[in-house]
Amino acid sequence: MKSSTLLSRPSVLLVEDTLSLQMVYRSILATAGHRVATAASAAEGLEQFRLHRPMVVLLDLILPDRDGLEVMQEIQALQPETRVIAITANGSVNRAVEAMRAGAHDFLVKPFDEGKFLSAVQNALAEANPREAPKPADPLAPATRSRDAGQIAESSGFIGSSDAMKRIHGTIASVARSMATVFITGESGTGKELCALAVHANSNRATGPFIALNCGAIPQDLLESEVFGHMKGSFTGAISDKPGAAAAADGGTLFLDEICEMAPALQTKLLRFLQTSTVQPVGATRPRKVNVRIVCATNRDPLDAVRRGHFREDLYYRLYVVPIHMPPLRDRGQDVIEIAEAALARFAQEEGRQFHGLDPSVRSLMQALPWPGNVRQLLNVMRNVVVLNQGGWVTPQMLPPGLAEEELLPEPPAPPAPGIEILTADSLLGLSLAEAERRLIEATLTLHGGSIPKAARVLDVSPSTLYRKIEAWSAKAS
Repeated sequence: MKSSTLLSRPSVLLVEDTLSLQMVYRSILATAGHRVATAASAAEGLEQFRLHRPMVVLLDLILPDRDGLEVMQEIQALQPETRVIAITANGSVNRAVEAMRAGAHDFLVKPFDEGKFLSAVQNALAEANPREAPKPADPLAPATRSRDAGQIAESSGFIGSSDAMKRIHGTIASVARSMATVFITGESGTGKELCALAVHANSNRATGPFIALNCGAIPQDLLESEVFGHMKGSFTGAISDKPGAAAAADGGTLFLDEICEMAPALQTKLLRFLQTSTVQPVGATRPRKVNVRIVCATNRDPLDAVRRGHFREDLYYRLYVVPIHMPPLRDRGQDVIEIAEAALARFAQEEGRQFHGLDPSVRSLMQALPWPGNVRQLLNVMRNVVVLNQGGWVTPQMLPPGLAEEELLPEPPAPPAPGIEILTADSLLGLSLAEAERRLIEATLTLHGGSIPKAARVLDVSPSTLYRKIEAWSAKAS
């Protein structure tokens, strides 16, 4: 008798004071096979919750008798494992984010479509009842595992116990299971894509695709096709249909790296995509609905890009919902040693070498280095050590040449070598903007020995921007 009662118990409680909407939502849920209890006020909702103890509560944040956030906190106190999906009608992202910070599992902003509604409920139920959750296709795939903040910290490649990283692990654990857009900032090499992967891996979309697109590495005239796809024959070279990254990420996560490098025209289309959740491939006559979670990243200051007119203000505020800033390695204290030791063990296993660890002098040196290339540079250093040495303790002599002596000091400005043109305002007069830009880039590259990363730091642009411009100049020359 007891098991029969449990089976018939409503699994979803809907608290909605607009009766017409309550009827619509209940009908959608019932048609999908969910057992639903309803309430039109906070008092009635709490009464129904105490009676049925459902695992998922759909809660309107604007109720006639009490604030929805207060009701949510009371529900969580009564049954912490209940998943609350907050519903707001005012379209305020701030209100939704406030609910997420207070412990909501997800949020929906009215009006929302049936698919998004049912998806949110199903994800919440699957998490509340792990035995009913769908099994991942590949149980060994790291991206299919759901982890808490402590487990995120231990995940391969995303290592660090500093206070800054603990805060990031906590933020990821809180936001991963929502649909909120995550905006990751930080210098090149700090692990922005690993952060995006951690958000995806700990979300209810972990079994779905993770599609990464570098907006700065794709020629601008092909970027629209890469994001939204194209139809066969829509332009010269379109020999077959291409789905595009947005459609390929349907049911999963779309990671837009170097988002501030996106062309203004495509920014407009991206904003429309975020508003409608539809994509229209180049040459297509009808749009297609997709269910995608957006995570984006940049190594620039996005607000400065808005001020300069390089990035749309409305798109910035649409994307900048949950910001995560990846700190540079030089500000992470002991993390540099943790990462170096983990990398040493992993690379040694891959190469079949036996290393004991880091010599104390190497530990001190690594914590003193400025690491301009951040984690990526440190990993390259450890790979170099493992490949070029047989094993034992890692000593300063095993480190790449120049690292110990030169990286400790700021790079002095090199005097111009004979034959290098010194650019002045007068020398740029009469040139077009494109010509002046090319002269400046070429002169900076020459001054830094042809190093694109160094020139990019001086010019305050991403290296991929310089690679793209150089490729364009080469194409024109040929």
